[in-house]
Amino acid sequence: MADRSLRGIRLGAQSLQSEEGVVFMERQQTSYSCDTCGHVTTLMFAADAEPPATWECRNCGAEARLQIDGKSVEVEDNSDKTARTHWDMLLERRTRAELEELLEERLAFIRARRGAGEDPTRERIGA
Repeated sequence: MADRSLRGIRLGAQSLQSEEGVVFMERQQTSYSCDTCGHVTTLMFAADAEPPATWECRNCGAEARLQIDGKSVEVEDNSDKTARTHWDMLLERRTRAELEELLEERLAFIRARRGAGEDPTRERIGA
């Protein structure tokens, strides 16, 4: 046990593991060029991974486009897709008649809880 003693080593500053038997994954080098500042960003991805078409430029923060064989890849414009609202998602699950029925049930519950038929002589505090 004396030959593996930790005495005198800076714990946390050095790793006790070696790189023996470690097989690294195949990698590909990918370049992105920024049209705004002209900066080229080079990143490494796994060989079987599909790199994204755009990447944020490290210099100016603008959108940099993927370079393949020295040419920029055309980015598809998906701006025609509109965002779904809460109302759209509700209509996917229920019909309008069901929603109106649920609304009436809920309003009746709230009115009953508030005491819509209260004694008119009772003074209200607040609003």
